[in-house]
Parts: sequence; C-alpha cells; structure tokens
Amino acid sequence: MTDTVDVPTATDTALIETVATPDGSFTILEAHGVVLASGWTSDPAAILDRLRPAARPARVVDGRTDAAAAVAAYYAGDLAAIGAVPVRQPGTVLQSAGWEALRRITPGEPLTYTGFAAALGSPGAVRAAASVCARNAAALFVPCHRVLRTGGALGGFAWGVEVKRSLLAREARVRG
Repeated sequence: MTDTVDVPTATDTALIETVATPDGSFTILEAHGVVLASGWTSDPAAILDRLRPAARPARVVDGRTDAAAAVAAYYAGDLAAIGAVPVRQPGTVLQSAGWEALRRITPGEPLTYTGFAAALGSPGAVRAAASVCARNAAALFVPCHRVLRTGGALGGFAWGVEVKRSLLAREARVRG
C-alpha cells in the first residue's frame, strides 16, 4: 500500500472518470495515477468540491483513470484492490495519520469512532476522529465507511447512508 507519493501541484492536469457500480455512479479524480478525490456521484463538481481550493487541479479532463480497475475489482470481490491505489490528500498531521489508519482497517471488521480515535492514539478524541472521516476526499480508497457509531449505528456518510450500508454488507459477505 502506498500512502505517500510525489504528485503534481494544483497547477497540473487531472483526469476524471465516472464508472458504474452496484451502488451508483462513482467518479474518480486522478493525477499521474494518484487518486485526489472520489465518490458516488456522476457530478464532477461534487468531486472537486471535496478538495480544498489550493488542492484542486488547474485543469480537469475526461479520461481513463488507473484507479477505475481497482473499483471494478473491489466490486467483483477483491476487497484488497483499493488498498493498492496511491492516494494523496493534503491535510493536517492528524488528518494524514487518520487517513493512513483508515486504509489499514480490515474489510468486514469495522471500527467504532471510539475505536478509531484509540487507533490514532487519542481514545478521548472521538469528535476529531469523526472529523477525519468527514474530511476524507477519497471515498472507497480511504475507506471511512468502515467507521461506525458506538453500538453499531451507521452514522453519517458523505455519499449517503444507503451506500455505506451496502459497502459494509458487501465486505461482510465477501469476508464471510
């Protein structure tokens, strides 16, 4: 798994591609093989809005992304495929550590926000842990859907609770 890579600055061109999934249209923003943002929408503006303005590429063109193959593999049952995709999200030290920790959560074994906070070394910082999930721009590749409320309630998800429920059910079935 590659968590940190050199990627172009915001002045570069990025590719955007929308693929069909069982959970609806999924759009990927990628520069030089590195995912910058992604989510369940066919609206490129919704993906770009997930990025801070300074992190947005100067130019976005339609094209084929490398990450689309990992999305197809994930939905075909290869849950590890998304972990091999390089991702870059500029953020605070806590956010970066949190996004790396999210990538280490085993599919089919979700954590609670309390457990996620503990994994970050701050068991009492549940709100901060939830904020890390909320600010994740690279949905699926940084699997924030694997974090639940205490007691197993789904909690929020930028792309809808039904998508989160579907992802968790898929991972539980495949891991089965």
